[in-house]
Amino acid sequence: MAVPGRKVPASAPAGLADTELFAVDAYRRDFDSPVIAVDPEQGRVALRRTAFYPGGGGQPHDTGVLRWADGSASVSKVKREGPLIWHWLEGEHLPDQDAEVYGELDWERRHLTMRTHTALHILCGVIWADHGVAVTGGNMDPGKGRLDFAFDAMSAEFGRRIETRINAEIAAAREVVVDFVGREVADADPDLIRVAAHLIPREIDPLRVIDIVGLDKQADGGTHVLGTAEVGAVAVTGTESRGKANKRIRLEVRDPGTA
Repeated sequence: MAVPGRKVPASAPAGLADTELFAVDAYRRDFDSPVIAVDPEQGRVALRRTAFYPGGGGQPHDTGVLRWADGSASVSKVKREGPLIWHWLEGEHLPDQDAEVYGELDWERRHLTMRTHTALHILCGVIWADHGVAVTGGNMDPGKGRLDFAFDAMSAEFGRRIETRINAEIAAAREVVVDFVGREVADADPDLIRVAAHLIPREIDPLRVIDIVGLDKQADGGTHVLGTAEVGAVAVTGTESRGKANKRIRLEVRDPGTA
């Protein structure tokens, strides 16, 4: 078990640290890699290793830039397809297969996304701790997101109380740690069961787990900050009904003192 960006967890699958840099070091801003596949028709390349998060679990993909010996291009989209992570490049010029490229993330966007993702986990933990209600869905953009919960009713006043609780957990400066847990262990963990880890395909073994120590633990493939204090502040911007036993909470991440 380790905090994001400080060291690779001993439990990480062999080779992961050499291919999916985002999975073991959320604070990695740049990297070098050879190109292992080129798709001129779609204007994309696959790399042997990457720090660009390919999207998934409600978290959007990263953006940034790739540079190589005789060119450069902005990365507009990143997506996993089978064993490859593809990077869509703006412009007509692509690096050749086996070329060495230098990748650099749009760090401001990535870090805001990390803050947002951790804020949503705090929301999930607060709802479970106070009400025992599980999350049923969610999504995010850099700086804002939403989660759905199996509530029968929800009010604006409820949203204000939840906002206060979230910001209290941010102020508590809880550590965020990442671990990789075998499926047998995960299946027996009540914290992971309540967030439906059993719905994740069985071939994913071990599971990557994000633990906001003392508050929330979930199987999760995304990127997070080192601790809750780094989130800054959160404002609950809306509560709404999405049908019977399905209520939505929307939030925004803001700088301290502006929530």
